Amino acid sequence: MTWRSAAVAAAVLVVQVFRPAVALAQSPAYGVGHPPTAAELKSIAIEVLPDGRGLPDGSGTAEAGKLVYASRCSVCHGPTGREGPQDVLVGGQGTLKTLKPLKTVGSYWPYATTLFDYVSRAMPFDHPGTLPTDQVYSAVAYVLYLNGLVGEHDTIDRTSLPKVKMPNREGFVANPRLDTKRKK
Repeated sequence: MTWRSAAVAAAVLVVQVFRPAVALAQSPAYGVGHPPTAAELKSIAIEVLPDGRGLPDGSGTAEAGKLVYASRCSVCHGPTGREGPQDVLVGGQGTLKTLKPLKTVGSYWPYATTLFDYVSRAMPFDHPGTLPTDQVYSAVAYVLYLNGLVGEHDTIDRTSLPKVKMPNREGFVANPRLDTKRKK
């Protein structure tokens, strides 16, 4: 028996031995989780498109977003968005064609509406989807402001956000595959 066939045999044995435990771990008897309620499904059933369709009512400014960022974002992204320890959000303009590109909101993201959608659904990391809409608009405005893309007092809302021209908007190519066309 070769070492490879022995490894495969051992893997099969492990799967067979632990199969009952895996099945039991998925059992509803543990009481972990619950089927989503209609309200929970509705809260995540949004689709924000690059042209702004799907953006909710609400608004914010970078000035208001500075407070939201300081209290909800800076622990992961640093006080200025340049430090981390998680993703760096600010800077990087002009680095995408270098040997060490810095993929930030200001250098890589093609649409500001995508930033809104992401922040709304996934941030803050420890409590995703908990920011009220006006705080999402404000935090997005602040990150865009830190990247020099909007003014500190500019109102960001469903009308103005899609008009923000991101530096890398033309840096992506359309997917020509037929199987990716949106069904209506």
